[in-house]
Amino acid sequence: MNDADSSILRRLPPRQHEGLTMNDPFDYSPHPLCQEAAGLAMHDIGRLMEGQSEGKMFGVLVVEPRQKEGASAELGFLVGYSGQIDGRSDWPGFVPAVFDYLQADGYFKQEEARITAINGEVDRLEQQPQRLQALQRLAEAREAAQREVDEMQRSVVEARERRRTVRAQRQLDADEESALVRESQFQKAELRRLKMRHAAAIEVLAVASEQFEEPIRRLKDERRRRSDALQRWLFEHFVMLNAEGRRRHLMDIFSETTLGVPPAGAGECCEPKLLQWAYAHGLRPLQMAMFWVGPSPKVEIRHEGRYYPACRGKCLPILRWMLGSTPAGDHPSERSVEVPILYEDDDMVAVDKPAGLLSLPGIAEKQSVWSIMAQRYADTAAPLMVHRLDQPTSGVLLMAKTKAAQRQLQRQFMAHEVRKRYVALLERESVGIEQLERLSHGAAAPDGPLLTIDLPLWGDPLNRPYRCVDAERGKAAVTKVQLLEPCGGRLRVALYPLTGRTHQLRVHCAHSLGLGNPILGDNLYGSVAASRLYLHAESISFDHPRTGKRMTISAPVPF
Repeated sequence: MNDADSSILRRLPPRQHEGLTMNDPFDYSPHPLCQEAAGLAMHDIGRLMEGQSEGKMFGVLVVEPRQKEGASAELGFLVGYSGQIDGRSDWPGFVPAVFDYLQADGYFKQEEARITAINGEVDRLEQQPQRLQALQRLAEAREAAQREVDEMQRSVVEARERRRTVRAQRQLDADEESALVRESQFQKAELRRLKMRHAAAIEVLAVASEQFEEPIRRLKDERRRRSDALQRWLFEHFVMLNAEGRRRHLMDIFSETTLGVPPAGAGECCEPKLLQWAYAHGLRPLQMAMFWVGPSPKVEIRHEGRYYPACRGKCLPILRWMLGSTPAGDHPSERSVEVPILYEDDDMVAVDKPAGLLSLPGIAEKQSVWSIMAQRYADTAAPLMVHRLDQPTSGVLLMAKTKAAQRQLQRQFMAHEVRKRYVALLERESVGIEQLERLSHGAAAPDGPLLTIDLPLWGDPLNRPYRCVDAERGKAAVTKVQLLEPCGGRLRVALYPLTGRTHQLRVHCAHSLGLGNPILGDNLYGSVAASRLYLHAESISFDHPRTGKRMTISAPVPF
């Protein structure tokens, strides 16, 4: 351990660790060595996070010298954080950035300053009083033109209807018919002349405003070129090491992905930073774990002290290169699963989906409700999926036996005519007073207060399968909530989704702007481990796809 930077490489107490190999950072339970390392680092992490209004993802990597492999090798560990803290990626005691581009006199900062200056010039030009006046005159001319054209077009239509009425009431002589034809031709000509006059006037004003727009476009084009070039320069300077000592920059690594280019922030997560420092100092990685410290951000859901997997969008291509393989994680083996039938007729079937079973076959796991039911109806086109439940969620799932029934049921889902009730067991016994005051609309329900959660959800393609709350990019997501009696020291709730977004109920329960109380066993948004996700689709109400009769199908809550 003496050949590495002692201010960054920390020691672990001696212990046996024969056969320990690097874990999958995308699918793991934290090894006791990582938990011990995290505990030893918390004093320094706490000092670094003092005064921070938002938390940060930290990571630890347990390592040993390559020349001392074996049970008696001396163990150490590294600590890192994602991104920067207070604008720095080089705090003492933590692994530094793979490439520190934040030096005040460095190329990145200088070029960034030039781009910022262009932004300022664009803003100045856009706010010129002469430009704003020219744009206002142009907009007013277009509005006036549209208004006058619309009014004349209405007059033309009304006149045409009058002529049609006159012709229908009696037989016209030649002079009368000729007069009506001339009237029609005159009105059409007048409409064309009006459009031409306005077009000419608008063209003059457009030319006048164009003199302000051309320099702005040139600056924006220059800004785009500089930004693209700077981003490429940055990613080419993130040169990643692998276990064999080979090097590849991020542009090369991500050229093999669907997007073809690295996303913003690639290479700045704690996982590649930890591995980079280890490889550069001749250390062999043994175990890695990432955990959140501090308050949760407003968009994502993060819990203090919880361990999280690496993000796939930014880290998967990088870690694939650095670790020498594609981390895949362990997947459940194929197994025989019973799927109880709740209702069945010639048009449809409803089942009670077990927790942990996919609705449809996945990439790595083929066993699903569909595959099981397809064996049951091997001689027909059934089953035809109507909707889905998340893999960890149990409860009522509808399937059609005919195309006509499938279309009718899916139409009801799209028209929000289907009513669903879920029951969930939450991590804590109650919801805070602040949540109740913010969410309650004053309505009453038999089992407790009726609350409304309205938080738009967005799925970050770089961090699947997580969903986050995003007012700008998110799709509308609304859930009604009834607070039920606590059970076993935990709160039970009934959830009524008015929209059907992925992970809607899980995020609405966990997020601080929702209930602020995650569903028990939620391995994505919660903080308490359990044997399953305690979320069950208890009932679903809909119109029968053939008879139209309203019906409700229920599945007993198993918890």
